Formats: sequence, structure tokens, C-alpha cells
Amino acid sequence: MKITVYDENAFSMDHPRGTVSFNYLLMGDRSKPLENYRYILGRNEADFVMPRHRHTFEQVRLPIVGDMNVGEQGILHEGEIGYFPEGQTYGPQNDPLEPGKPNRVQLVLQFAGASGLGMGAGRGRGPGNPEAQHERRERRPNKFPRARYQGVIKMDPARFNWLPVPGSEGVERKFFGSFSERAFWIDMIKIEAGATWTSSSQDARRLTVVLSGSGSVSGTEIAELGAIEADPGEDAHYTAENEMVLYTVGLPPIQLPAAPSDQFDEVTTDGGIQFENPADGRE
Repeated sequence: MKITVYDENAFSMDHPRGTVSFNYLLMGDRSKPLENYRYILGRNEADFVMPRHRHTFEQVRLPIVGDMNVGEQGILHEGEIGYFPEGQTYGPQNDPLEPGKPNRVQLVLQFAGASGLGMGAGRGRGPGNPEAQHERRERRPNKFPRARYQGVIKMDPARFNWLPVPGSEGVERKFFGSFSERAFWIDMIKIEAGATWTSSSQDARRLTVVLSGSGSVSGTEIAELGAIEADPGEDAHYTAENEMVLYTVGLPPIQLPAAPSDQFDEVTTDGGIQFENPADGRE
């Protein structure tokens, strides 16, 4: 189990466009591309503009301070959840700093998708990644999955019901859905003060962030924006000191089809991001 206590001083300028600082909460194993992921807090430090583009990996975003411009699909509002499927083009984004308002902050999870292309290190360095942040990588042919869904999927947690968790008094769940052949899921768990709950799965890794409240996980104190990785077969025992809301993405293993899929485009890029206009990718 990995447990990260939130450190408000851990933000660093690690975005290729130089306008967003990253706070790395949890990192996967780059040597295992099908299992790899990275979980960050991204904070706008200047006006942020991003052209239309797509990725070879999955993304789940939750704005916790301010809204996010998704481009043609409108706004992902503070507190909403956005699923940005691998291969799905979105944007252009335009999120300027707003005088008198706090800088935007988002929870961003990136992970390998059901296509089986895996996930590399990403465009930022990340902890322990020796690749230079602004180093130009060689452009070469890369496979991009064709989008499974017709657009970014936006979810409003306020419109979902809290339902009791059987066998766990004082614990309720909001389930937002399961997606792709990988059947990864997104949910929230609310634990009343003094109540306990155990997260368990025999096959899925669970990546959890504390959205509010405080308590402990398997004996370690956690509070708001603390992050927990629980591996398949590993139980995570949560106890709430104050009412605690947990936000989880569950990642089962990727299973590849017996006959290789042909649902890919081959494009020339310098990595796992394709800009609609290649010139837009210049830094």
C-alpha cells in the first residue's frame, strides 16, 4: 500500500507549456506500461491554453477549485468528474487566470487504457524521471486508439444518490459508472465519524483520494487530499475521525483480445499526444 500525505508545498513547475504546476500524489511503475499511471494535482499558475488534441492513455479529471474549459463540449465545473477516453479528441482549452479568484486546481489521473498501448512517463518529468522537461523527443509513427466514446463523459456527483453499503453501518456509496473493456470504475464513499469501512478487491488496484474529512487508513492518519494506492488482494481499512468522503478509481487488469484489434490510427508524433494541428504542439 502507498499512502501520500498532502503537502501544499510540493507543487513544482513540470508542465511542458510552463503554466501549470504539478503536485505528484501517486505514481505507477513506468517499467510496466499496462499497469502504469500517474495521479497529480495540477494548479494553473498562468493563463492556460491547449489546442485540440488526443492521448494514447485514459484521463479522469475532477476540478476541486474552479472550472475547466473542455472546448467544444463546454465546461467541466468545479466538483464534477470528467472521463477523457483514450483516443478522444477534445479542446481547444482556454482557462485564463481570473483576478480576485484562487488559481484553478484539478485532480488528474492518467492511466493505461484497454487498447493495450500502455502508458509511458508522460510529458512532465515526474519524480525520479531523468528526462528533461523541455527536451524535444524524436517524431516517429505511433499508434493511436480510435475513440470508443463520442466525446468526453461529464458526471455531476450532486445528481447521484448516496446508497448504503451493505454490512457497513454508517457508510454510503455513490457509483458513477464502469467504462471500457477494462471495466475501470469511479465511485465515492462517505464514512460517518466513528464508522469504519474496508476497501477490498481481488483483481483491481484502487486509487483513492480523500476529498474531505480525516481519519486513518490501516493505522496511518490521513486527511484532505491524502492519496492511497491499494493493490489487488490488499485490504485498506478506513476509519473516519470526522465524516470522510473518499474518491476512488478502480483499475482492473487490462485484458487483450485473442485477435489483435485493428481500431488504431498511425500518426507521426513525439509521444502519446497528437495535436489536431501538428504545429500546435511546439513548445
